[in-house]
Amino acid sequence: MKKEYLLLDKIEGPLVMLSKVENAVYDEIIDIVVDGKRTKKGKIVKIEEDKVIAQVFESTAGLSLHNTSVRFTGKPLEIPLSKEILGRTFNGIGEPIDQAGEIYSTQSYSVNGRPINPVARIYPRDYIQTGISSIDALTTLIRGQKLPIFSGNGLPHNELAVQIVRQAKIQGAGNDNFAIVFAALGVKHDDADYFRRSFEESGVLEKVVMYVNLADDPIVERIIAPRSALTAAEYLAFEEGMHILVIMTDMTSYCEALREVSSAREEVPSRKGYPGYMYSDLASLYERAGMMRGREGSITQLPILSMPNDDITHPVPDLTGYITEGQIVIGRDLYQRNIYPPINILPSLSRLMKDGIGEGYTREDHGDLANQLFASYSHVQDVRALVQVIGEDDLSELDKKYMEFGKLFEAKYVTQGFDENRSMEETLDLAWEILSVLPKEELDRLNPKYIEKYGKW
Repeated sequence: MKKEYLLLDKIEGPLVMLSKVENAVYDEIIDIVVDGKRTKKGKIVKIEEDKVIAQVFESTAGLSLHNTSVRFTGKPLEIPLSKEILGRTFNGIGEPIDQAGEIYSTQSYSVNGRPINPVARIYPRDYIQTGISSIDALTTLIRGQKLPIFSGNGLPHNELAVQIVRQAKIQGAGNDNFAIVFAALGVKHDDADYFRRSFEESGVLEKVVMYVNLADDPIVERIIAPRSALTAAEYLAFEEGMHILVIMTDMTSYCEALREVSSAREEVPSRKGYPGYMYSDLASLYERAGMMRGREGSITQLPILSMPNDDITHPVPDLTGYITEGQIVIGRDLYQRNIYPPINILPSLSRLMKDGIGEGYTREDHGDLANQLFASYSHVQDVRALVQVIGEDDLSELDKKYMEFGKLFEAKYVTQGFDENRSMEETLDLAWEILSVLPKEELDRLNPKYIEKYGKW
């Protein structure tokens, strides 16, 4: 027989506390009845002997110690899932918010998911084409990888996310088995409308599942939203055999929510006030990407986070970098020079890139070409530093060539239109065209047979 508890001990921010509770379980969902009629949901986040602390998914406004009763459901938060979720929009706890009706399914799935058994994991191979040259050629996104985008406040990461959603495709995967799960965390109303409108106008909405948590939505819902999105991704990938790209923006908002709830729980803070368990919490999200032996589908993650004060050593990008396999860095100096997308390629990298490019995947010259572009553009930075000292007129002829290469690389290669979708072939051919500015003897990272075959001298 289920018990109903008629008296709360304390209400503090999004938390409610009860005592003399029997057989409570961590992460269990509770039903909170206010004034005998209005029901809210909560989740148990701490148990100390017979005392329980629960987070309320909605506002605690209207709750008092004496007008509230609590019932324990005996199960974690579960969301119903079927293939009908494609093209739909949900809130952070998986409830439809697009006025298109409920999702009916014979099964519900726990948002906490299950970690993929390391023995069952398949090493990520094959690439996802984004249509953006600086990503496809230099920080290639591999199917099953987790590759974050490090941005900053005011930089166009939302536009980049929309462009990737519109253009992304996997070699050999059709529209029927490739989809996007998009989680917007703590976004403003106009940003949420921008995402919806952009997906609708570009005709990709039917292959996108959106989980939207607005800035004025409850903090606790922001902590659940990425878990709901990843649960939907796992269902589509491992039960429906689809290839799923998960884009989560902005993970910094998620970490701020963690910090706020941790503070309300009166936990001992770590760096910059964030909870000490933030690393393992982020890992519990990021490690849900991958491919499994014996299953057709895959989950690739592209989390986006804004670095406070553009500080890459801030705890959020710092911990994210430890868990994930590389990063794509958006540069403010490039953005200020009207370069879109302002991807700073030198601090960007994809650690799994080498295993998903080259012959049989992209093209035989891809690896050498990427190394040469990195090396040449790195030398451009040295030459630009020299110009600050001696001026451009006193540069050697070779250094002037590098200056020309740098301008051309940023203007024609890194820069591309918001609606410009380049194929991998176009991206690699354009790289050869830009490298032809430099003397052939400077291309020491390229195999001579590739220079002979693809070179434009």
